[in-house]
Amino acid sequence: MKTGKRDFTKRTQKDYSLAFKLQIVSEVEKGYLSYKEAQKKHGIQGRSTVLVWLRKHGTLDWKSKIPMKKKAPPRTYISQLEAKIKRLEEEKEILNKAIDIADDMLQSDIRKKYLPLLSKPIKQQGQSEGPSS
Repeated sequence: MKTGKRDFTKRTQKDYSLAFKLQIVSEVEKGYLSYKEAQKKHGIQGRSTVLVWLRKHGTLDWKSKIPMKKKAPPRTYISQLEAKIKRLEEEKEILNKAIDIADDMLQSDIRKKYLPLLSKPIKQQGQSEGPSS
C-alpha cells in the first residue's frame, strides 16, 4: 500500500561516486529532469550540489550569465541620493541662468509668460468660462 510519500534515502557527501554524479549530470543535460527534480529524486541534500556537478562535469555552460546584484548599504545609497540632489540643484541653477540670458537677449519675459500658465488648473474640454444663456 502506498502512502503517497516517496521512498528515498538521504545520502551523505561520502556516498556520491563519480559514476553517480555523471549519471545525474547526464539526466539533467538530456532534459529528463531539472537539476532540482534530480536532487529530490535521488535524495541529494545540498541545494546547489547538483548545480556544482553540472558546472564541473557537464558539457553545457551552467555558469550564471548575470552576476547577482549586491545592494548598496543605506549610507552609500543616501550619499548617492545627496550627490544626485546636488547635481540637480546645479542643473536648475544653470537652466535659470539660461532663461535669464534668453530674456535679456530676446527682450522677453519667459518666466512671467509661462510660469503662471503652469500654476493654473487645466480646464477640461466642454466647460465654458461663464454662465451659459
